[in-house]
Amino acid sequence: MNTYIHNPRCSKSRQGLALLEERGVQCSTRLYLENLLSKEELASIIDKLGITPLELLRQQEPIFKELGYTVKDEREDSEWISLMVEYPKLIERPILVSDTTAVVGRPPERLLEIL
Repeated sequence: MNTYIHNPRCSKSRQGLALLEERGVQCSTRLYLENLLSKEELASIIDKLGITPLELLRQQEPIFKELGYTVKDEREDSEWISLMVEYPKLIERPILVSDTTAVVGRPPERLLEIL
């Protein structure tokens, strides 16, 4: 079954969930700010997305700048993953995850790519 990584306070995340529901797509919803992702889970999602951790990082989130980070920082992928696990607001959302692939729903219509 697909898992929808969701933040109900995010308009794009709400739009994506509505789109999936309109299409009758069955998926479990994971409120990732309450049910935190582990490093292993996040690394697996990033692998399924086929991107680097830095590409999943919400670089414009105030907490990113407050912590003193910049995208020019040379850090290992594992460090970026650890940062997103510690501060989950830094994870781009929404994400629809299947057994073999994943897609970031920006714009929400991209979610339909893996169906």
